[in-house]
Amino acid sequence: MTYAETVDYLFNKTANFEHQGQAGYKPGLETMLKLDEHFEHPHESFRSIHIAGTNGKGSVSHSIAALLQVFGYRVGLYTSPHLVDFSERIRVNGQPIAEDYVTQFVEKNKDLFDKANPSFFEIATEMAFCYFRDMDVDIAVVEVGLGGRLDSTNIITPILSVITNISLDHTQLLGASLEQIAMEKGGIIKPGIPVVIGEHTPETRMVFEALATEAKAPIHFAEDDDEKEIVSAEPQPEGGFLYKCVHLGDFKGELSGNYQQHNTNTIMVAMHQLMDMEYICLCYDPENNRKVQEEMNYALQNVCTLTGLMGRWQKVRENPTVICDTGHNVAGWEALSKQLSELECEHLHIIFGMVDDKDIYGVMNLLPKNATYYYTKGSTKRAFPETSLKVFGDQFGLSGESYPTVAEAYKTALLRAKPNDVIFIGGSTYVVADFLKTRV
Repeated sequence: MTYAETVDYLFNKTANFEHQGQAGYKPGLETMLKLDEHFEHPHESFRSIHIAGTNGKGSVSHSIAALLQVFGYRVGLYTSPHLVDFSERIRVNGQPIAEDYVTQFVEKNKDLFDKANPSFFEIATEMAFCYFRDMDVDIAVVEVGLGGRLDSTNIITPILSVITNISLDHTQLLGASLEQIAMEKGGIIKPGIPVVIGEHTPETRMVFEALATEAKAPIHFAEDDDEKEIVSAEPQPEGGFLYKCVHLGDFKGELSGNYQQHNTNTIMVAMHQLMDMEYICLCYDPENNRKVQEEMNYALQNVCTLTGLMGRWQKVRENPTVICDTGHNVAGWEALSKQLSELECEHLHIIFGMVDDKDIYGVMNLLPKNATYYYTKGSTKRAFPETSLKVFGDQFGLSGESYPTVAEAYKTALLRAKPNDVIFIGGSTYVVADFLKTRV
């Protein structure tokens, strides 16, 4: 098998939620545990950090991986979905998994996969764990795929769990209330293992406290006054933020979306837990403390370079300015819409598409009215038709036309945009993925 044939097998010959939606979702750990036994429990050969949440878990995962790399660890990073190529999902010190490894892993075990019938995500997760073992990583940052309690990644026992936030998303699978979704995502809380909660509401706090009490797991709410590390965040002309911290002084972070302020506070509280567990040594004499601050500053100013992160308020060109972001649900767009409305530009062009299992009306109600829309769809069977998006857009008083592909939408927007305009691409991870593929 070639690499292309291998990826085609993974995506099209297995159950795949990302492409099929609910029909491709296989909750539960039974198959994953059988796979893990066959491969002799590779996840037991390295430490891990487990990260769940509705939004922000990708940025938090990549940032923690960058910090650990700078502190000298050999770091595995497992995230999903990918934007351009499957290999993005599995990295060691920022480098994607080798294509030969992917091909050989599937070829060698294809008979097992055909017999056990695992999902795409179960195979990818087991592949990641085997790769991390074979690459002798010290620690792996593992992002939950969907939910938490029944997610394939939940066979690990981490040194630290992180839940970024909870909002209404994937309600048909995880539950229709914040409490129900918190129960599912809180399923990653393990007996005796510290957990950091990035953002909370009164409803979700009660759920997390109950789960942590039952598991006897120390719990830290990053928004509490006695836990919070970020005092303020000042936008920088070149992008990103200057953060002022309670204990760590000032440092810059390169990630530019306004929502990154919450993510960065979560990251800092998680790092304090790692310091308390002595995975990172923070000495309080002036010289060593300064060295730690310099290393953290370097890591957070170079997350994208160190880990390959893409699609988070990512500026890809100027004159006109072109920005893409993978925010794809109501909670994500509450932040994105505000940031778009604050942009200083002559005119705003928005290339927009969504998948059919999201709250499309909820998101479209948040979209800026003073923009020209280019409705489109990403390369997935779950894509909501671009012509139907235009109908909805008309109902919300939005001005725009529909285009069958992201490439056509972008080409048209680029022809129409003036140098001082902004073109934004988003609404769906798949829309951003298609856009970035046109840029490769």
